[in-house]
Amino acid sequence: MYVGLISDTHGVFDERLKPFLEPVDVLWHAGDWGGDEAFSARIEAFKPVTGVYGNCDGSSIRYAYPASQFFECGGMRVLMTHIGGSPGHYYPEAKQLIERYRPQLFVCGHSHILKVMRDTHYDLLYVNPGACGLQGWQLVRTALRFRIDGGKVSDMEVFELQR
Repeated sequence: MYVGLISDTHGVFDERLKPFLEPVDVLWHAGDWGGDEAFSARIEAFKPVTGVYGNCDGSSIRYAYPASQFFECGGMRVLMTHIGGSPGHYYPEAKQLIERYRPQLFVCGHSHILKVMRDTHYDLLYVNPGACGLQGWQLVRTALRFRIDGGKVSDMEVFELQR
């Protein structure tokens, strides 16, 4: 499975991002969509979406997407939530989910900071794609794409767009 991963769009799905995401099979959104049903529908019309809502999302997004999702993709157990913290400093709710589901891949957003690292304590790959929207302090907007096959992540690439 070829996955595109975005977060913290805050109502902006930049046209310059689409060529990077065009080859992926599915798009994952790690919350803080911004906008309303029409905005999420534009993203869903581009690619099939698996997502969660974020702390800044209104009721229409919260009705459409859960706070967290646990699913299997390419032989890998995946847990996604918006507010996750980071290895060694997980938010309490995220830590509870990790301990309950024991994912191999943990995906979150919220920080607007791109970070990919191995968490040896929980034996998982931690992935935060950063923010691809305009809201926030980040100087570079980011997104990721990667393959999941046979329980392994490979070919991870970063998209960067100056603010």
